Amino acid sequence: MSLSASPRPPGPRRRSLLVSATGAAGAVLLVGCSGGSESGEPAAERSAADAARARAGRDSEALAARYAAVIAAHPGLAERLRPLRAEVLRHAEAFGAKGTGGTASPGAPSEASPSGSARAAGPGDDVGRVPVDEKDAVALLAGAERKLADRRAQALLEVPGELARLLASVAAAGAAHVYLLTDGG
Repeated sequence: MSLSASPRPPGPRRRSLLVSATGAAGAVLLVGCSGGSESGEPAAERSAADAARARAGRDSEALAARYAAVIAAHPGLAERLRPLRAEVLRHAEAFGAKGTGGTASPGAPSEASPSGSARAAGPGDDVGRVPVDEKDAVALLAGAERKLADRRAQALLEVPGELARLLASVAAAGAAHVYLLTDGG
């Protein structure tokens, strides 16, 4: 009797499917999972990890604010976007963010500006700038999700194990949101 492994079935392996399905976020997910525990880290590393965690939480809150602005400007997209926004808010919570998630103020109607965008969120920020066209508004969200997922994928190379795994997971979710906002929607 031979002890050699049975032949692999034809086709791609699960790991290569994960990498191709989630792009760079999936690739770094595999790298991030090999990190060690965060106990015993020097104080400087913990401080850097805390700063990265806080930044990730703020980024998720800002993204949730973008979703809120698009929903306020285009109520017809609400059913499609609310679940994604709720997921982004859960990401913010996972990073320890305590904010409101950038909800648009209840009494402030969105107004069209001369530049062809609607205003739906707080004063003095570009988060509330929403294109008048629904397709452009969804493309804006997809671009923001993609940019944030890429930034998180890069950041996990500089943080310890547990936070790297969390960043990788959230980056992969962001990549899935991009798919749902573009090809999957």
